[in-house]
Amino acid sequence: MTIHEFSALFAAACWAITAVLAAAPVAHLGAVAFTRIRMAMVFAMLTSFVAATGAWRGFDTTMLAPVALSGVVGIFLGDTANFITLARLGPRRTSILFATNAPMTVALGFLLLGERLEGRDLAGALVIFLGVLMAIVFGKRRAQLHSWEAVKGPLWIGIAVGLFSALCQAGGTLILRPVMASGADPASVAALRVGTAVACFYLAYPLAPEWSAKRQPLTAGIAAMTAASGLIAMGIGVTFLLFALSGGKVGIISTLSATTPVLVLPLLWIMTRERPAAGAFAGAGLVVLGTWLISG
Repeated sequence: MTIHEFSALFAAACWAITAVLAAAPVAHLGAVAFTRIRMAMVFAMLTSFVAATGAWRGFDTTMLAPVALSGVVGIFLGDTANFITLARLGPRRTSILFATNAPMTVALGFLLLGERLEGRDLAGALVIFLGVLMAIVFGKRRAQLHSWEAVKGPLWIGIAVGLFSALCQAGGTLILRPVMASGADPASVAALRVGTAVACFYLAYPLAPEWSAKRQPLTAGIAAMTAASGLIAMGIGVTFLLFALSGGKVGIISTLSATTPVLVLPLLWIMTRERPAAGAFAGAGLVVLGTWLISG
């Protein structure tokens, strides 16, 4: 396995942690308010890092437009939809729906960039996606009663919003592929993407204040959890994903980074003390097999 492919797996692990970590703040603040506050925190973290390291000096200003567009599509629209799904369907189902960005990215990469997956790479990608689906469909036992397994509102709305989030993620990834292939600094790109999204959030706030306002006040504990989820997911996870895109095929990278639903299972077991179904672990086994096919 190349360092770029390992980076994609590490990004997936970061997102698995934040899928669990973000559940309480999302319920407390509301999906839109949580995303807005979290992105503002992440932007402060990233800009401080980029300023301290001087990484921004090598950034090609001709890349500003595609990076900003990726921030609008992938973060402003995609992350907001993802956390709306989390509030409705819980961490496990949300991670599963979000993982469909992998085949979406592969399809878009073929249609728009002419990228093709062949042989072991194609087989590995298909096996990983099958494993992710199995982990979603068979990941719950009837005996599991934790609130994270409850569906809030119509199921079809949650599924539709989750698929829209995945499509936005796929689109944002595809827009960034040429930028990262040119050798752009991942931290600088991440900071610009997040900054664009933050600007969109605060420009949109006056248009729909009731929809995006906080449900409850921001407490110190909720603020700490929000900041931690932002640091792990956006500051670390997305930076590793951008690095992965700089040297790996977009289809392979997106597939490996979509293993979050499998990685989140043991975390949910620890947090809820409810063992996932056997089918969920079978899905995890398929993901391991698919990863071996890609790295072999």
